[in-house]
Amino acid sequence: MALEELPIELFPPLFMEAFAGRHTEALKAMVQAWPFPCLPLGALMQDHQPHLDTFQAALDGLDVLLAQEVRPRRWKLQVLDLCRKTHQDFWTLWSGMKVSVCSLLEPEQAQPMQKRCRVEAQAGLKPEQAPVEVLVDLCIKEDTLDETLSYLLKKAKKRGKLLHICCQKLRIFTTPMQSIRKILKVVQLDSIQDLEVNCIWKLATLSRFLPHLGQMGNLRRLLLSRIHILPHTTPDQENCVNQLTAQFLNLPHLQELYLDSISFLEGRLHQVLRCLNTPLETLSITNCLISESDLTYLSQCPSVSLLKDLGLSGVNLTSLNLESLQVLIERTSATLRELDLDECGIMDSQFSALLPSLSRCSQLNTFSFCGNPISMAVLESLLHHTMGLNKLSHVLYPAPLESYEDVHGTLHLGLLAQLHARLKQLLCKSGWPSMFWVSASPCPHCGDQILYDTEPILCPCYLPD
Repeated sequence: MALEELPIELFPPLFMEAFAGRHTEALKAMVQAWPFPCLPLGALMQDHQPHLDTFQAALDGLDVLLAQEVRPRRWKLQVLDLCRKTHQDFWTLWSGMKVSVCSLLEPEQAQPMQKRCRVEAQAGLKPEQAPVEVLVDLCIKEDTLDETLSYLLKKAKKRGKLLHICCQKLRIFTTPMQSIRKILKVVQLDSIQDLEVNCIWKLATLSRFLPHLGQMGNLRRLLLSRIHILPHTTPDQENCVNQLTAQFLNLPHLQELYLDSISFLEGRLHQVLRCLNTPLETLSITNCLISESDLTYLSQCPSVSLLKDLGLSGVNLTSLNLESLQVLIERTSATLRELDLDECGIMDSQFSALLPSLSRCSQLNTFSFCGNPISMAVLESLLHHTMGLNKLSHVLYPAPLESYEDVHGTLHLGLLAQLHARLKQLLCKSGWPSMFWVSASPCPHCGDQILYDTEPILCPCYLPD
């Protein structure tokens, strides 16, 4: 029986057999005759050990399809989905009703590339010229690309406008800029919604990437990590900072911003945040230096008034006046769900000043402030101030100062157990026995975390030989 005459409910099981058995010619033919709008190849690759030859066969079948001037009457394929976490149920539900199978494989409406297809149709393109979209999450982390990605990019270059590479999540690790730009030239940049740049870049290197960032108009989550400047600021570096912040004007959908180990941030936070078009849901500034003026601007910035998640882990606040942080917490008290103040060097007096603001955070679910030198008295005060927060379920706190036996920071587990039991007792008396209060402190020998809930979870340094 010709594939064109094969009942559509037989396609999924036959395709699975061909894929598992590495029958490349059969795969190539079945891709050309695939009767659904979407082929979720990524989900199948997750369930079966993928081989280069089977992957290439699927792309070769698509390539043959795109090469035809007159597309087959039964052509339905619009999307080749290589993402491994989408359409996971399709291959196990293929034996269900025909209508159910078809509905599973309708392209997702939220994808920005469908909007492009409609625009192209309105511009007068014939239906048979509409591009096929390949959905893939990319992780670029080496100078040389893996063979599957190289083969996909080769096909995309060959077919041009007929084959669109759409990437919702893009991760970039230490990779030469030339390789990154080569890949991004064949990716539909407005399809990227989640971008992580984890590269040890100088500011000048980042500036070469910025034109690509400015084209990611549907970006919702951005992480920039380990961007450095020279010790002495130059006019060129200032220009690069201005170029970076100007790109935020082109990101109208940005909701989550993560800035980690950004050496140029001190004294320039206002430059970064003032170009944001819409309120952020998440702002995480970690392992950075910021000034008091930065903290003041942050407390007044219009883009942070509706924050759900605020993280300042690793930002040294010891010498700063935290009145601005208090104002920021109050401004976001109606929406804030997670607050991370780990390793900020916050002292007792500073922490006590924050407690009235914390007590107003009605939506707060998780509060973490490990690695700060806090006394038992202030911890008890925190407990009393937060008793009215019905949604607060997780508190991660540092070992109190009283649990250390000397000035060298040697943690005494017996003292920690007594103090933790005291907090648990107060929780029970206050009617919150199920609230999850956990102590986390670094091991003085290796730096790994020692957690304490009902019993200590020790690192190997504390375990007997």
